[in-house]
Amino acid sequence: MFILPEYREPDFSTSVFKCAPDVKMEACVKDGVVPEYFHSTSIYPEYFKINGQWKLAEESRMDSCVICREDGRLDVVEQRNVKAGDMVILGRSERCEEGIYLHVNGFDEGSGEIDDQFKFRANRSRETAFARDYQNIYDLFEYERDHGKIVFVMGPACSFDYDSRRAMQSLTEKGYVHGLLAGNALATHDLEAGLLGTSLGQDIYTQKSQPNGHYNHLDVLNRVRRCGSIPAFIEEYKIDNGIIYGLVKNNIPFVLTSSIRDDGPLPEVIADAYQGQSAMRNMLRDATTVVCLATQLHSIASGNMIPSFRVVNGVVRPVYFYCVDISEFVTNKLHDRGSLGAVTLVTNVQDFVCLLDKGVK
Repeated sequence: MFILPEYREPDFSTSVFKCAPDVKMEACVKDGVVPEYFHSTSIYPEYFKINGQWKLAEESRMDSCVICREDGRLDVVEQRNVKAGDMVILGRSERCEEGIYLHVNGFDEGSGEIDDQFKFRANRSRETAFARDYQNIYDLFEYERDHGKIVFVMGPACSFDYDSRRAMQSLTEKGYVHGLLAGNALATHDLEAGLLGTSLGQDIYTQKSQPNGHYNHLDVLNRVRRCGSIPAFIEEYKIDNGIIYGLVKNNIPFVLTSSIRDDGPLPEVIADAYQGQSAMRNMLRDATTVVCLATQLHSIASGNMIPSFRVVNGVVRPVYFYCVDISEFVTNKLHDRGSLGAVTLVTNVQDFVCLLDKGVK
């Protein structure tokens, strides 16, 4: 049975916290421009000393600033969204020197493992055995289905295969998908598969290219645009399978964001980059488990948008973040961007989705 790790807050009775000064603040003088020496947030819990009391910024994320409201509430917002008059917290140190404390070990319980200076497979690669990770995910998903919010971040590779499409639809119907972030390609090729049995013109089961198959996704795009929406297309063309079908049928929200190279795009695709970013943030705002599948840019973006923790009903709990990709470059890139809380699995995402569906009840 899955049990959430217990969060241990800092011991504020110690002298380092008691003797720390109150944090400094400065008002913004212009919309979208923060004061010099502003404090930038991380994925970890961060505490700020205000009027002698240490307060947690409960809804944090990377690379944002902290605004102290008149009622004492701490809001974490992007720089572009600050308003003139907002009181922005200042400080670049994180060990109480300026009334700021970064708490990175709140969930650490000690692994009990031998701490050798040298060991094989210190990093995760295609040679890593992921059996334990899969079991952890199965247990986590069964817990999160009823107690959390699971968001998938998905590239088009999952729509190219008959079995992975069926597996994602099954996961949705079982209640393991609470939201999805993707681009135009995933939805387009999944709907192409639902209508024509191909993805990028290839049969989704045999992978054989079909005559004039390169027209298939363009024809689907055109038909969806003629219908005016994805749900209308599904209804008119009697689509009864696939990733997007499963979401629409079960009223699961999804956000599709645009790329400069998009065909079409589908009517639901958000073309403005900042509107798309805001829509993704809103989807992830209360997510407790995020699974990124074969999409480098969306994975990195999502990693930047969520913290390593969430406050749920007054309790601080971890946010679980998985990055699954066949390319070690992608998983390493995610770590290089600072998303240190990510668990990476270097494997075929189509196989991963099928194993995940088989492993959960």
